[in-house]
Amino acid sequence: MAFPGKNLLFLIILSLISSLTTTIVAVPKQQELDQLSDLPGQPPVTFSQFSGYVTVNEKHGRALFYWLTEATTSSNKPLVLWLNGGPGCSSVAYGASEEIGPFRINKTAASLYLNQYSWNKEANILFLESPAGVGFSYTNTSSDLKNSGDERTAQDALIFLIRWMSRFPQYKHRDFYLGGESYAGHYVPQLATKINDYNKNDANPIINLKGFIVGNAVTDNYYDSIGTVTFWWSHSMISDNSYRSILKQCNFSSDKSSPQCDDAVNYAMNHEFGDIDQYSIYTPSCMVPHNNTIRSLRLKSTLLRRRVSGYDPCTENYAEKYYNRPDVQKAMHANVTGIPYKWTACSDVLIKNWKDSDDSMLPTYKKLIAAGLRIWIYSGDTDSVVPVTATRFSLSHLNLPVKTRWYPWYSGTQVGGWTEVYKGVTFATVRGAGHEVPLFQPRRAFILFSSFLAGKELPKS
Repeated sequence: MAFPGKNLLFLIILSLISSLTTTIVAVPKQQELDQLSDLPGQPPVTFSQFSGYVTVNEKHGRALFYWLTEATTSSNKPLVLWLNGGPGCSSVAYGASEEIGPFRINKTAASLYLNQYSWNKEANILFLESPAGVGFSYTNTSSDLKNSGDERTAQDALIFLIRWMSRFPQYKHRDFYLGGESYAGHYVPQLATKINDYNKNDANPIINLKGFIVGNAVTDNYYDSIGTVTFWWSHSMISDNSYRSILKQCNFSSDKSSPQCDDAVNYAMNHEFGDIDQYSIYTPSCMVPHNNTIRSLRLKSTLLRRRVSGYDPCTENYAEKYYNRPDVQKAMHANVTGIPYKWTACSDVLIKNWKDSDDSMLPTYKKLIAAGLRIWIYSGDTDSVVPVTATRFSLSHLNLPVKTRWYPWYSGTQVGGWTEVYKGVTFATVRGAGHEVPLFQPRRAFILFSSFLAGKELPKS
């Protein structure tokens, strides 16, 4: 005897199951292949990791390497793409391994330990080695390494994001932010512009760009140069005579240096600076020899057309040991094509052969402010390479109205730095931090990042 309504109940259940299965997004096979179980020497973690390659140019064989460390808690947290500068330096070496990533490398490079202030506590962090030739990112066309520049770097990064989103559809339409430091003062706003232009004809863009945050950022050749020399003098790194000589001999508005300018700058750096870490002038220098000659400061043809790479603590040495380990590369799905050179934190070839570089990012900032993006710019105040005075000189020429006047912000009971909020841009300093702010002041940098994501002003007490 049939139970009344049994067939109807069965049909309802079948319908519900069918409805549920149609709403589940299938995980692309490549995403599964990119999942990283754990790294050699890694402590246990609760979050997922993915790493691998995305081809951005089939004809030339350009492929960019990424490493995604998902958020430690909610899966709905925003996505942040992090870029280090150079041009030619690795986000895996610096951002992931020294600054904002979840792991730090022990001195022996045999194991990893956890970073208490990892930014993936607040967001899903996507590290990208960009452009091709940086770190594990590669090109099959050797000439690409000698003609890289701002424009192609931004275009390749946009293509990477579009294709990466296809591999990770769960991040489509997610709140998305860009972050970076140093020469990423070019990379980040240039990529933001590419994304903004790409999104203009899409009512519901897959790359849901909300804003960006950059630290100790190369911004404007002229004002950055004036601000840098001023920092040297005001922090007693150079004599009054050298200060006057540099200002007299160097034409900061020109793309070409002069022998007189070079002589003035070289004298100050070689005879007056002393043996200090120019990326963090009040902390001890690493005494371990490093054979990577590109880590020395290069200023235009010394001062003009600056190509800064990043802070050079001993931890960079640990990264170079760790990421050249075959078992680490295998775990990360890296170097799958057998790159004919060792993994390095920065590429000598790229830095020496960089082609196109905007003289000023200020016009770009104006466009992005008008587009309504959330823009934060911060400066570690002990960096003499892209110092706080350089950034302040540059930003002052945006002539933005002040919304919240200059005030000290706090980390616990201590002043974390100072900040001023303009219409369209928030500027903040981080007290006691060098070029890589999260390396020197991890807690203060974490407060800065959390406030940025929340869209809240830095704490006043």
